[in-house]
Amino acid sequence: MYAIAIHGGAGLSTPEDLGAERERTARIDLEKSLLAAERVLQEGGSAEEAVIAAVMVMEDSPMFNAGKGAVFASDGVQRMDASIMTGHDEDAGALCGVSIVKNPIRLASAIMHNTPHVMLYGDDAHEHAKEAGLEIVESSWFHTQYRLNQLKKAKKANKILLDHEHVDKGKSKGTVGAVALDIHGNIAAATSTGGLVNKRPGRVGDSALIGAGTYAKNSTCAVSATGHGELFIRANIAGRMSALMELGGKSLHDAAHQIVWEELEEDVGGLIAIDQQGNITMPFNTGGMFRGSLKKDEKPKVWVWKEENK
Repeated sequence: MYAIAIHGGAGLSTPEDLGAERERTARIDLEKSLLAAERVLQEGGSAEEAVIAAVMVMEDSPMFNAGKGAVFASDGVQRMDASIMTGHDEDAGALCGVSIVKNPIRLASAIMHNTPHVMLYGDDAHEHAKEAGLEIVESSWFHTQYRLNQLKKAKKANKILLDHEHVDKGKSKGTVGAVALDIHGNIAAATSTGGLVNKRPGRVGDSALIGAGTYAKNSTCAVSATGHGELFIRANIAGRMSALMELGGKSLHDAAHQIVWEELEEDVGGLIAIDQQGNITMPFNTGGMFRGSLKKDEKPKVWVWKEENK
């Protein structure tokens, strides 16, 4: 048995706001992400390797707010956060404020395996990426006209945006993430983001923080969250999901839905989660969430809008 679930960010008020071409491309890239993870799992690879493979596809796509699609901070620099956690040993790696590492999620894994620390930031994270032999790119590699236009509009309106939406529309929540179960019975979670459009240069969101945006424990679940980062940090969303199962006796589904539908404010985000039995849940309280899942002997399934998979 193996299984994978992914998200590419929540928010998305209407199909018209997103645009038909961006939606089509996003669906294609989500399926590519699932298939990349499946190749790892089919060959007996670990859940950690699978979530890295899935997230890397989305980091390399300009469609999502991570890696190539990362949004700009207020000073015109793209600074990325990422984290990863493995359920069998509850080990974790994370980073924040990186701007030249092509795939931040690979750096999160390197920090977990190569250092005694959980998180590195900024220039020291860059240095460790070089030591680990990860691909380093010019900061301009991440630039896209779409994201530059977003920054200009946000500055003009004096607003901090949460990705996908227009300046004059509602909030949106941009992040990518993956959770997986491998054939060895282990689970893992990974999350990667470019943060907020027009954010302060030193701002760190939930995607870098174990327990807020990412969490994994074999006896409960693996979680990757996407939403209003400050709210998710304050509520310890990913860690609380696990605690509701371990200490509250909740099922995967019930724990996730309690958090998203009862505890979080309306229109702030969602999460994806998986357990050791291969159960998957992907609740969100926004207009849409880029998401998908795949299990052994099943075809990949991809959804964007709220009512699609009902």
